[in-house]
Amino acid sequence: MKEELEHLITESINEKSKYIDRVPIIEKLRIINEEDKKIACAVEKEISKIEKAILLTLSSLRKGGKVLYVGAGTSGRLGVVDASEIYPTFGESEAFKAIMAGGERAFLTPVEDAEDKEESAAEELKRAGITAVDTVIGITASGRTPFVLSALRTARDIGASTVAISNVPDPKVASFADVSIEVVTGPEVLTGSTRMKAGTAQKMVLNMISTVTMIEMGKVYRNFMTDLVVTNRKLVERAIKMIQIATGIGYEKAKKLFEDSGKVPRIAIYMALTGADREKAKAELEKADGKLYKALGENES
Repeated sequence: MKEELEHLITESINEKSKYIDRVPIIEKLRIINEEDKKIACAVEKEISKIEKAILLTLSSLRKGGKVLYVGAGTSGRLGVVDASEIYPTFGESEAFKAIMAGGERAFLTPVEDAEDKEESAAEELKRAGITAVDTVIGITASGRTPFVLSALRTARDIGASTVAISNVPDPKVASFADVSIEVVTGPEVLTGSTRMKAGTAQKMVLNMISTVTMIEMGKVYRNFMTDLVVTNRKLVERAIKMIQIATGIGYEKAKKLFEDSGKVPRIAIYMALTGADREKAKAELEKADGKLYKALGENES
């Protein structure tokens, strides 16, 4: 274990922050900011692999499967955050799920030894109802977290698609992944604190995967979240404004169509632009795989 840590880039010393404890606050912030600037460039290098991962998640959802994020510590919590936002943003409650080492207790309270319990990974996957048409995405900064390795191994044995997201080159986890996304963010400002650059990179990649997957599933029209779940007054106004901008109609008409559509902006927009009633709108959208621009006969670009 000692030798492994010594060779992990995420555990190495960052010379630029070696004396961060004794410089002024403004300089501390500048050091962190300069390191953070490197993250987007590191993610950019893995764009083609992220695309491959999305092709797997799309295949799973189109076959009636799901996407399962698996991680421990910070990586696990980031999976929980991204998965939990899918329903309010896109109206899909079963598409993305998260499994974290240590279970729900670990969401808020550290259960750091949980990442070493390989046997619990298979149990958690079974509890989540994993099937051969699912995609399992393992998230591990070091690329060698036992819980994640075990989860991907189990998923592969079942026949599910597997993706690994790590922050080191040539990670162990790549051996169990159909796609290995390696966002190498380098030494952390605080040695080994992968909640910083590595965690930020992981969140960016997860955002890309879930967002583009949902766009491809027809949950977005132009750049509007047309299937967002309206749960408060702010979101009601956002939905009505969305309908107004997308169709050019007035506020009161947009509000009425929003209500008539069952409070689904995507359906309301189709109704406004075609004169269809709610049932016809739903049927036409279903024939177009949920994609509003296709149902309206608009060009792809």
